[in-house]
Amino acid sequence: MSGSTAVIRWAGPDVTRRQWTRRLPIVLRWRGLDEVPADWGRCVLTIGVFDGVHRGHAQLIARAVTAARKRGVPSVLMTFDPHPMEVVRPGSHPAQLTTLQRRAELAQDLGIDVFCVMPFTADFMKLTPERYVHEILVERLHVAEVVVGDNFTFGKKALGNVDLLREMGARFGFAVDGVQLLAEHAVTFSSTYIRSCVDAGDMEAATEALGRPHRVEGVVVHGDKRGRELGFPTANVAPPMFSAIPADGVYAAWFTVLGAGEELGTVVPGRRYQAAVSVGTNPTFSGRTRTVEAYVLDTEADLYGQHVAVDLVSRIRGMEKFDSIESLIAAMNRDVDRAREILSEDAERSVG
Repeated sequence: MSGSTAVIRWAGPDVTRRQWTRRLPIVLRWRGLDEVPADWGRCVLTIGVFDGVHRGHAQLIARAVTAARKRGVPSVLMTFDPHPMEVVRPGSHPAQLTTLQRRAELAQDLGIDVFCVMPFTADFMKLTPERYVHEILVERLHVAEVVVGDNFTFGKKALGNVDLLREMGARFGFAVDGVQLLAEHAVTFSSTYIRSCVDAGDMEAATEALGRPHRVEGVVVHGDKRGRELGFPTANVAPPMFSAIPADGVYAAWFTVLGAGEELGTVVPGRRYQAAVSVGTNPTFSGRTRTVEAYVLDTEADLYGQHVAVDLVSRIRGMEKFDSIESLIAAMNRDVDRAREILSEDAERSVG
């Protein structure tokens, strides 16, 4: 699947049963329980889809990391692929705020030691809460403590909840920390709420809940090159399936070529650049295909085939149909000027 985490086999020093006193340089990544070492010791586990790894998730992960360090054991984040909704009700996969790879990177930044992706299959969905706890948490992961949101459910038909988890923890010898959901100004931060913000083009609200701008990433592909003809060459970004794409319009965004590598013209991979981004169907030219096109300011580079990130800061305007090419170009020049203003202010806030 595009954007999924690569499997990293167990390697490095013995970090199973000895006291866990420091983190490894990179987060360990497992795909399913077959990746768990045979001599794996105790751990602190947090469970969830964690799509977006938003501020509420960050609070949950911080609790797990702190608990793990106090106990001297590794912290494990368990997530799922595909999204459970796609298996429970096929065709209902929600828009995806972050790829698995991005989730792993953000989890690592927050201090998680192991990022475990559980394949969410029809068989997995049928596990009773009791089997879920005994077979996964106790027999395979040897949990010392489980940290979850206070609305957490698990097992067949979501019959398991935090109260049942506590009962089973008392039986099998692990602690349970049910964390209250993070809320501000009567808004509970959740992936569903953030998707609604993105869908409405409210990038400021999405940023507030995420703790950073919403990112759309993908590979730069060939388009119709109309932007180049107009004097605004754009990178046509093809995101993975299910990506959360904002409402049609023009946005101020930060553009980054992901990964390491040689300079691409005047663009340095890993460095962010100001961009004006168009999302929509290009109604002036009777377009039908919805695209994400980034005009990267003050750069010259051949970006085809590059994996890039577009961090959306603010919506400048909605998508409009113009009566002439001249009026479109005039609007695009205004968009670029406004993008510079917004992003310069954003950079100043980040420094401050």
